[in-house]
Amino acid sequence: MSSVHKIINDPVYGFITIDHPLILKIISHPWYQRLRSIHQMAFAHLVYPGAMHSRLHHSLGAYHLMCIAIHELKSKKIDITEEEELGAKIAILLHDIGHGPFSHALENELIEGIKHEEISILLMHQLNEYFEGQLSTAIEIFTNKHPKRFLHQLIAGQLDVDRMDYLNRDSFFTGVAEGVIGYDRILKMLAVNNGELMVEEKAIYSIEKFLVSRRLMYWQVYLHKTVLGSEKLLVKILKRAKALFKEGKEVIAATTELNFFLKDFQSNNEIKENLDKFCRLDDHDVMATIKNWCLHPDKILSALCRSLVERKLLKVKLQSDPFDENVVNEKIKETAALLNIEEHEAAYFVFTGEASNTTYDLEDERINILFKDGTIKDISNVDNALIQHNLSGTTKKYYFCYLKV
Repeated sequence: MSSVHKIINDPVYGFITIDHPLILKIISHPWYQRLRSIHQMAFAHLVYPGAMHSRLHHSLGAYHLMCIAIHELKSKKIDITEEEELGAKIAILLHDIGHGPFSHALENELIEGIKHEEISILLMHQLNEYFEGQLSTAIEIFTNKHPKRFLHQLIAGQLDVDRMDYLNRDSFFTGVAEGVIGYDRILKMLAVNNGELMVEEKAIYSIEKFLVSRRLMYWQVYLHKTVLGSEKLLVKILKRAKALFKEGKEVIAATTELNFFLKDFQSNNEIKENLDKFCRLDDHDVMATIKNWCLHPDKILSALCRSLVERKLLKVKLQSDPFDENVVNEKIKETAALLNIEEHEAAYFVFTGEASNTTYDLEDERINILFKDGTIKDISNVDNALIQHNLSGTTKKYYFCYLKV
């Protein structure tokens, strides 16, 4: 092991140790450092003022939990080579590197039809060339092509360290206690059986708490109606800007990179050639642009931008059934008259949609419990299980956003 030994002081876990020169080089790379300027929770800080942490905070936290997980598994005589350990740590460190400005809020909007995971893989391949093939094992683990599947499950599974960190970190920075999970106990109880990641039976209650915390955080924080409304407002701003550009109107973003992705970027096939431009984009490009557009001559674009900048957000209603179309249409007419715009233009201020969350997806990967006698059961089939079929379905809510009058 190298003599490199750096520590990072993290408010959630204390000291995070960087003890490999390659990891230090990756963290120092501009593509990784850019994550400092992307909010982990987009506009959640409009509701929870403390939620100002970045994607860099989160990826370092997930890396720290991966270090603990691997240490625990090795202490249980699970065979993990030094190369595999380094690969798993790099894979989790870079799992979110493909996120664009405002993360999930603008996913599919700025670059249509391409997910952040796909961009993450492209960036990993480019970095692998830059670091002369030293990321090959990390890429195998990240893409689930490595023979030791449990390493991939630690990065992307029902019990991955990614989820453990964001629940813990987001509850810390929002002050929402419902998200606090016993991550340390879960990590202590991790096991591998037949190459699959599972947990010892002593962790059953910690796992149930983890799943319930996830559900509560989704409805209380991630899908909070004000958070949802502000993120949809951001999407409407970009849609309006693109529509104006197509009409030949002048719409100039604050940076050349954002200008390029709003106007010149034609096809998803081009993303590979424009990764460097993509990696110069962050939340600042978008917010500086929106601040400029507050004075745009198009009154719809300027009104949408002012609404977001001044936190005069749309009113949001959530319910379990779809909203009555007549009520929605009435609100569209009312808004069109109020703003003196066409009814189709009022749809920027009045719209509906649906939000959903699944606590435990039985169709997805399972959380398996390993009992002392060697038997294995899915968490939902454990005696007196809290996470039974009633919690395994998808909870769907419909939202209705409209202008406050």
